[in-house]
Amino acid sequence: MTFDTRFCFGNLLADYHFEILNFIMSKILNFIMSKVKDVKIIPQDHIDEGTSFAKALKDLKDPIPSLPAEPITISIVGAGQRGSGYAFYSKMNPKLAKVVAVAEPKESRRKKMQETYNIPNENVFSDWKELAKRPKISDAIIIATLDHLHMEPAIAFADLKYHVLLEKPMAINLDECKKITDAAIRNKIVFLVGHVLRYTPHNRLIKRIIDSGLLGNIINIQHLEPVGNWHFAHSYVRGNWRKEQDSCFSLMTKCCHDIDLMLHWNDSPCVKISSFGNLSHFNSKNKPTGAGEAKRCLDCAYEPSCAYSAKKIYIEPFEKGNHHWPVSVVTDVLDIEHLVDALKTGPYGRCVYECDNDVADHQVVNMEFANGATATVTMVAFTESICTRKTNKFDAYLIKRPGFLVLWGR
Repeated sequence: MTFDTRFCFGNLLADYHFEILNFIMSKILNFIMSKVKDVKIIPQDHIDEGTSFAKALKDLKDPIPSLPAEPITISIVGAGQRGSGYAFYSKMNPKLAKVVAVAEPKESRRKKMQETYNIPNENVFSDWKELAKRPKISDAIIIATLDHLHMEPAIAFADLKYHVLLEKPMAINLDECKKITDAAIRNKIVFLVGHVLRYTPHNRLIKRIIDSGLLGNIINIQHLEPVGNWHFAHSYVRGNWRKEQDSCFSLMTKCCHDIDLMLHWNDSPCVKISSFGNLSHFNSKNKPTGAGEAKRCLDCAYEPSCAYSAKKIYIEPFEKGNHHWPVSVVTDVLDIEHLVDALKTGPYGRCVYECDNDVADHQVVNMEFANGATATVTMVAFTESICTRKTNKFDAYLIKRPGFLVLWGR
């Protein structure tokens, strides 16, 4: 059983837009049923002999929660890419959520969110600690600060009895994770980490199929996260997650989603693990000879031939009308003058072979679970596709055909 899964941040918003979700699910089910409609499945102790796999799939239900009596009120801590993405959900679903406060140190981002969601002046803060000094002003809070700044606000707002959605990764070390968990349990709040891949339509379908027992027990999962060449250069060579001491190691910051999926699908604790990886390419020894002594793309004679050209990644897409990610990360003022100036002076215009990055650009993880299943997760930077995750699952189940019985793995 092989799945190609693409994740963009917009999928998070689509997850709960139920009309879109149901449409996507019906298309996926129709596709699967068209492939297996003539096969009879005998899952282990779950389905009677002769039950149609197609019919069993069709009977799998994806429960839709009821609407709240009033929209859930939300405060946003950190109005960058992730915080803004979560907030936009309330625009798509105003009956479910409403943004009522924001805490963000950058004035341009803070002002934009205030204007977008009509937030009153008294609920706009330059520091989350100012918000924490106020009596509770919303039902829930979304914490989307940089990774190493998660613990303190998470504990503070849990102690104020806010329900918390904390952007992944939960924290950058085990001790901080434990402290956050203790605060959530102590205050009896609803606490979630933003492992949004669990909720994309295709992954919800996969989980329902696994839990139904239609394919028997999981034997092995092979999972690939192709980060993408320019995406890795943007985020993990030039960007906020390039140095382990300032954030965390790249497997955590990029692939904690993927590791979480292995646990989510298996529904069994991991009992053994090994991992290998390193920084192989993005360093000075691999700098093309034609780049000479240039430290920035806009000063480099080799730039037209370079796959990591900042001009190709940022300026050319901007000129074609892309004013969103990744361009929006480079400058808060989206015009060509500010973009070019940011590339001349800021981190995103630097040569990828002359940066101060130290996180691995490829890594593998091998896992064994208590139920006997195994899984491998591979993260690699050097791909043309961007985050087009690929997953192979090998399940044990019986296919009955005239005259013989086969144990099958896909």
